[in-house]
Amino acid sequence: MLTAHHIYKSYNLNTILEDVSFNINRGQRVGLIGPNGCGKTTLLRILAGKESSDRGHVALTPSHLRVGYLPQGLAVDPRLSLGQVLCSTQGDPQEIEASVARLADALALDPARKDLQAAYDLALQRLRDLDQGLYGANAAVQNALGLDGIDENLPVEKLSGGQKTRLSLAMVLIGKPQLLLLDEPTNHLDIAMLEWLERWLADYPGAAMVVSHDRTFLDRTVTRILDMSLQTHKIRAYTGNYSDYLDQYLAERERQMASYKDQVYEIRRMRQDIQRTKQQAAWVEQTTTSREPIVRRYAKKVARKAKSREKKLDRYLASDERFEKPRQSWQMKLAFGNTPGEGYSGHQLGQDAFTLQDLSVGYAIQQPLLEGLNIRVQSKQRIALSGPNGCGKTTLLRTIAGQLPPLAGSVRLGASVKLGYMTQEQELLDPELTALESVRRLVPLNETEVRSFLHYFLFSGDDALRPVGQLSYGERARLRLAMLVAEGNNLLLLDEPINHLDIPSRERFEQSLTKFEGTVLAVVHDRYFIRRFATDLWAVEGKGLRREVLVV
Repeated sequence: MLTAHHIYKSYNLNTILEDVSFNINRGQRVGLIGPNGCGKTTLLRILAGKESSDRGHVALTPSHLRVGYLPQGLAVDPRLSLGQVLCSTQGDPQEIEASVARLADALALDPARKDLQAAYDLALQRLRDLDQGLYGANAAVQNALGLDGIDENLPVEKLSGGQKTRLSLAMVLIGKPQLLLLDEPTNHLDIAMLEWLERWLADYPGAAMVVSHDRTFLDRTVTRILDMSLQTHKIRAYTGNYSDYLDQYLAERERQMASYKDQVYEIRRMRQDIQRTKQQAAWVEQTTTSREPIVRRYAKKVARKAKSREKKLDRYLASDERFEKPRQSWQMKLAFGNTPGEGYSGHQLGQDAFTLQDLSVGYAIQQPLLEGLNIRVQSKQRIALSGPNGCGKTTLLRTIAGQLPPLAGSVRLGASVKLGYMTQEQELLDPELTALESVRRLVPLNETEVRSFLHYFLFSGDDALRPVGQLSYGERARLRLAMLVAEGNNLLLLDEPINHLDIPSRERFEQSLTKFEGTVLAVVHDRYFIRRFATDLWAVEGKGLRREVLVV
């Protein structure tokens, strides 16, 4: 269905894609993974025809293949209403009628052309959908995505992050694409929506390429993984889902490391042999006289042999035949609970982190989103808060953080609590400040010390000097995490903290949180993350919380 032929792409002097080739066949589900900044979104935009490559080309079979592309952000005028966006997605009736008539005339002249027949069938189906009203034949998709419960006059800018993602998905699926290109479709989706999308993809007759950092989603949906390298700008293909890929990748690294160690041993042995041979030849020449020409000729022959071996070794070391040492995985290095300042040990928590007493949360003009909460949270609990979009999870975090007043009841923090709050959209970051300035405002360190600290969060070179407003989503998330670490917090409230982190970063984030000595309450929908990180699960049910102790 789709073939990418030797794709190259650079921005200025920065190589993004280098000789990328692969194909996607009908019915395949392909996962595209790799660290943030390696070029996944660029590649998807090239495949979708939104951007051109420097060299190479993309071929679709058939050429009129319907491609549905889901970008990371909702690309519509935020002032439009939900209903207007859905109407415009289905198309203008007059234009579709004209297209049906035009294609019918063309088919009458050449009825054997299959591409014309397919285009005519699609246009006719779109016209039938419009005849059935706003939601038409797509009602099942829109209902399943929860859009039917939203006021169609609500402006897009008023939608939550999850609602925007669901609207983007609906806009793509309404077009009945034969090939799907999905750029992080799981962002902001709650677990119920994730499971619906997994079931939908399982029944989808076309092909799909999915960029996602949700490992459980990849395990349940894809049958092939394309791994994009930040260093080589190339991709490698692996069969199976994400877990299969991980097994193959780790086994491959073990083999590469074993070959590299064997090579190091052999090179050391060869160098020692060459050195011994040189020393032997030199010793013979120094301890003999011109009256022993046969022995001297033999010594010179040995010296030439050693020189020849040395040149052969040099050629091997300069060739592509030698094994490279496996690179360290691109991972974040976090050290929660320790500030970069020398001698800082952090604030030790008492037995209780916080207590909710008859707490109701929401906004004054509405009914409470959550009510009657009576919960005591102890030190070192790691709690995952999950539930449908819009059920009050963020509102609860904001109330605990003191940014919203309770509608009823109270929140009482422990006496030794130092609270850090990471918002979903990173709006607490000043877009005018650089990453370096953002951290220096929190801790009394010089520029060199802050640069060294930020290096652990993968801000290298001049990255630390770029304004926050120019940073990517993933870079902003890493910066906010760095700031939480620098502040020495012992109670972390994290609102969907891993949405824009790649898989290696999520792995390190999980490891760091399990070592964090304080308390964590995180809104998260990544089921893999929940299994690895949480000691407790709070699931929103109605206006209450169902609490469950997990085995980690």
